[in-house]
Amino acid sequence: MSIMSVLMRNIMSFRILALLLGLGGLAGVVRADGLPETQPAMLTAPASERLPVVDRVIVRKSQRRLILMHGGNLVRSYHVQLGLNPVGQKERSGDFRTPEGTYRLERRNPRSDFFLSLKVSYPNPEDLRRAHAHHWDTGGSIMIHGLPNSLRHEPDYYESHDWTDGCIAVSNADMVEIWMLVPDDVPIDILP
Repeated sequence: MSIMSVLMRNIMSFRILALLLGLGGLAGVVRADGLPETQPAMLTAPASERLPVVDRVIVRKSQRRLILMHGGNLVRSYHVQLGLNPVGQKERSGDFRTPEGTYRLERRNPRSDFFLSLKVSYPNPEDLRRAHAHHWDTGGSIMIHGLPNSLRHEPDYYESHDWTDGCIAVSNADMVEIWMLVPDDVPIDILP
């Protein structure tokens, strides 16, 4: 069977299907290549279905929760994993603690060693004063991120253990939502 005869058969099949479905008017909008004309798709959700822009992030370390807020209202809540030594304030580089305090989400990294990352503005001035008084290096590179790009454990491990060097880790699916809902420079409160 030639290509032309296959094309003609497909055009006829489409016209017959359109007539059977009561779409007789569509039978006339078939292009020469046998495909129907396309219409632009709506790429944004209706206003009633849009989520508000997040204006604050709260992490409750003891509850292992990351909460997205808008105007005092909860938008989303996620389970998190923390640093290997999660209790207490981060004091210095290498202590494996997740910081506590008020910060900002200051930068995005789509190419990090983890599945997406949002940088926390640690250390803040209070963290710097405390570390300098003890002659400690504050450390840095505290992020909210997904799983490592190269897993060193089975995937279940990352859901049930604190495993970061001091960051706030979520599942990759949760990280996609957080990435899309949180604009740049949003305040983040990390609480005990």
